[in-house]
Amino acid sequence: MYFEILLILLAAVLLWQTARSHIRLSRALRAQKNSSPLVRYPSVSVIRPIKGLDVGAQENLRASLDNDYPASVETIFVFDNQTEPALALAQKAIAAAAASIDRSASILFSGEPLAGRTGKLHAMIAGLAKAKGEIVVFADSDIRTGRQSLAQLVETLMSDEKAGSAFAPVVVTSDAETLGDAGYAMMINGLYGPAAAAAAASGGGKLPFIMGQFMAFRREALAAIGGLQSVEGQLVDDMYIGARVQAAGFDNRVVPQSVPIIQHGVGLGEFLRTYARWLTFSRSGLPGRQFKIHGYVRGAVFWLGLAASAIAWSQSWWLAAALSGLAPMAVSLSYHRLHRMIGGGRLHGFGRLVAFAVLLSAPLVLAMVSFKRELRWRGRIYNLNQSGRLATGRALKPDQVCTDCEQSS
Repeated sequence: MYFEILLILLAAVLLWQTARSHIRLSRALRAQKNSSPLVRYPSVSVIRPIKGLDVGAQENLRASLDNDYPASVETIFVFDNQTEPALALAQKAIAAAAASIDRSASILFSGEPLAGRTGKLHAMIAGLAKAKGEIVVFADSDIRTGRQSLAQLVETLMSDEKAGSAFAPVVVTSDAETLGDAGYAMMINGLYGPAAAAAAASGGGKLPFIMGQFMAFRREALAAIGGLQSVEGQLVDDMYIGARVQAAGFDNRVVPQSVPIIQHGVGLGEFLRTYARWLTFSRSGLPGRQFKIHGYVRGAVFWLGLAASAIAWSQSWWLAAALSGLAPMAVSLSYHRLHRMIGGGRLHGFGRLVAFAVLLSAPLVLAMVSFKRELRWRGRIYNLNQSGRLATGRALKPDQVCTDCEQSS
């Protein structure tokens, strides 16, 4: 009887903690404010590494050249070589873009990455060497920026004299077509987005790292960290750049407005590979406890509730079992609500249960990636060391060798 009462009390604490966490995350999402216009907008170079063919690639490319930024913008699309499938789409987007004295776009071939660099970092280094803008922006190929997105990014950066970087969180806005879509959306919108908003709110709009899908830098901040070459050897280079920027005395500012990341039609197998990859990134790339604490606490509530419910059922303590079982269900429902609040699309049928499935499988997937020494990502195979970083001296095995590394613009 005494142990049964303890389980009931535990269930009450778990439900209270879930409600408290949900309220805090919800308030952080609602509290986000718009950026403020600048008196003077600096010139910008936007470097956009592209590997493979993303979903909606043509629309993403067109959107990247269509902005209302009130100053000069230079866009550099960086490819490995001339065999890349999105190259023709980039050329078409450049040709279709309105010509202007304060707008330019070019294509750069960076060649295959050197050992110790991810493909993205290698392309960023190549693009930075050609960039002329006062502010340097890096944008992933699978995001679709709006006409105001670039201005909002730069406004956030320039609003703080101590800011060395600024980044915009991403959100999956499309309705889920598959279970893989639902899982991907829940991972971005339920797990990562609200936690980043809450951590930024606690830090006064700053974070000790960068989520690098759309990020801007002052050149002096990049110089202070020793350039992008100082990040070689890191698998999660964007988060590590942010950590180095902070260590150099600058701030990483979070843009209040999110940008859409375009992903749909994801198969279940593809999602599981993405899930494993993100856990690998989180394991080796996330510094600081402000961001991670939300996931740790909610994961603990989920699993304590399951364990307590199982024990109570085995002893026929029905009230304790029911109350304990509500805890993991409440955590899952909270993630679903946060997904909708942040701007996520509808999850149909079994997609509404995907948060429960993601949390239930997390320990197994995390155990698998902890022992895995190889990561496949955008057509490349990376060897990892025990800490989940690139293995020194044998970090990269390209799927194909660059045959034409000429640079072109």
